[in-house]
Amino acid sequence: MNKNITVVGSSNTDMVVKTTRLPQPGETILGGTFNQYQGGKGANQAVAAAKLNGNVTFIAKVGKDSLGAEAINSYKKVGINTNQILREENAATGVALITVDENAENSIVVSSGANALLSVEDISNQEKIFEASVITLVQLETPISTVHKVVELAKSKQNTVVLNPAPAQELSDAILKNTDIITPNETETQLLTGVEINDIPSMEKASEILHKKGINTVVITLGKQGAYLSNSEYKEIIPAPIVKAVDTTAAGDVFNGALTVALVEGKNIKQAIQFASKAASIAVTRDGAQNSAPTIDELL
Repeated sequence: MNKNITVVGSSNTDMVVKTTRLPQPGETILGGTFNQYQGGKGANQAVAAAKLNGNVTFIAKVGKDSLGAEAINSYKKVGINTNQILREENAATGVALITVDENAENSIVVSSGANALLSVEDISNQEKIFEASVITLVQLETPISTVHKVVELAKSKQNTVVLNPAPAQELSDAILKNTDIITPNETETQLLTGVEINDIPSMEKASEILHKKGINTVVITLGKQGAYLSNSEYKEIIPAPIVKAVDTTAAGDVFNGALTVALVEGKNIKQAIQFASKAASIAVTRDGAQNSAPTIDELL
C-alpha cells in the first residue's frame, strides 16, 4: 500500500534566544541561553512526519553554504528522502531569528533566502514525486505562485492536499479549491474568512465559508484547547492533552506532520487529529523545533 508523503516548503536555520519577556519596539533587553536548530515550517513538518515513521520526500531549496549542507544532513538522519532538495548558488539558506519568553510565547523574524527562489518550474520538474505520493503537505513560506503550482499538480495526481496556511496571508480561490484539508489557526482563519474566531458559532461560520471555496475538511487549530473539526461528518472541538508548555515554536508544524502520517496509516480525520494533538502536546514540553518532535514510540 502506498503511504508516501510529499512535503513542500521552507528550510531554515533557527537561531533561538530565551528571554524573560519579549522586547517592545525599539527596546533592547538582555537574553539568556542561545541555541541553533534546524527549522522552517516545511522542514519541521517533514521531520515531524519522518520521526513518526512516515515515508517522507521533502522538496525545498537551500543555499550552497554550510547551513544548507547541515540541514540536508540532519534530514537524512531522520530518514527523509532529500534527493529533491535543491541547492541555490545565488542565495543563502533561510534563517529564522526567534525569541522565546518565560511563558513559552515567541516572536519570530525570518530571512527567507533560498526559500524565496523555490519556483514554479522547480515544482513542475517534480511531477514523478507527486505521482508516487498519496498526501502532499504545503505551507506559505515559499512564493505563493509556487504554492499554487504545488496544490494544482498534487491534486491532478490524486494526492490528498493538506494546506497549512501559515504564515498568515490571503489566498486565491484557485489555491483553496485544490485543497482537501486546511489547518489554519485562529488568526489565519480570520484572515482567510473575515470571521473573528472566539467561539464555536464563529468557527462554524468560518468553516462554512471555506467549505464553499471547495475545501472538504477544515481543521482550526486552537493551541492548548485542541482543534475544531468541520466536514460532512463532524462539527466539533477535539480537545488536546493538558501539558505544561516550555516552547510552542513548532507545535503547529508537529501537528501537521503527524496528521499526514495518521491519515496515510488509515485513521479517519477525527482519529488523525487526536494523534496529531498528542504529538504536538509532547513537542511543546521541549525546546526547539525539529528536535522537539516526538518519535512514534512516544505516541504508542
